[in-house]
Amino acid sequence: MRNFIRFLLKHHFVLLFLIIEIVSLVLVLNYNDYQRSVFLSSSNRLTGGFYNRYSNAREYLMLREINEDLAQENAYLRGQLPESFRASKDYFNLVFDSLSQQQYIYRAARVINNSVNKHFNYITLNKGRRHGIEEEMGVISSKGVVGIVNNVSENYATVISILNTRLKISAKLEETGYFGALEWEGKTFDQAILNEIPRHATVNVGDLVETSGYSAIFPEGILIGTVQEVGNNEGESFYNIKVKLSVDFKDLAFVEVIGNAMREEQVVLEKETADD
Repeated sequence: MRNFIRFLLKHHFVLLFLIIEIVSLVLVLNYNDYQRSVFLSSSNRLTGGFYNRYSNAREYLMLREINEDLAQENAYLRGQLPESFRASKDYFNLVFDSLSQQQYIYRAARVINNSVNKHFNYITLNKGRRHGIEEEMGVISSKGVVGIVNNVSENYATVISILNTRLKISAKLEETGYFGALEWEGKTFDQAILNEIPRHATVNVGDLVETSGYSAIFPEGILIGTVQEVGNNEGESFYNIKVKLSVDFKDLAFVEVIGNAMREEQVVLEKETADD
């Protein structure tokens, strides 16, 4: 209390000046319409600017949460597409049971690590075994194929990127249906090579390249890229096709992991057939 009184005595002139200024300002604003309107306009402008900056900052901080929600929603909606179900005809009855006939299940995940400048590039996801992720599941983004799950722990998974010289993906030309093997040459992060397309097939620059569906990993028709260049090597029976990848691997934040509910049955049957 004594310190407070000492403070008042020491600064009483300044405090008295501030009080007189505040009282004067209140009187001016109360009894002068023009000054009051100017003051209110200025204060509204200041508070409006503050709230606008606060709102922008808050929206920016919420972008990750919003993107994760959108990724989850996209995965759910993709799982409801007709391509995710296995329809079977029994005489005149078409069985389309969403409980027992769904073949592909999509799970959203976030990319937490990624490389594009090595020969063997991998991606790390923030989802693992306890989220339903397993080895050899396909991974895609909203723009196309990303890679295949390689290893899984309880809470994380690593993915062999298309930008990995050890990975080959069965791909086809959307226009004609001719299929081959797509692989990365280890050069640029936005280009791959489609092999085994015969020379008698019609191939044009700009043709879409998509998954063939000839594996238990990816469903048919998922975009991989577009034909960028068609090479004709003398004495060879196949084209050398350069493909512009649809996914920008330097701007990859969210992906969807594809689970094939009928994969094990297909793999076991094909292995038994190969062993015969």
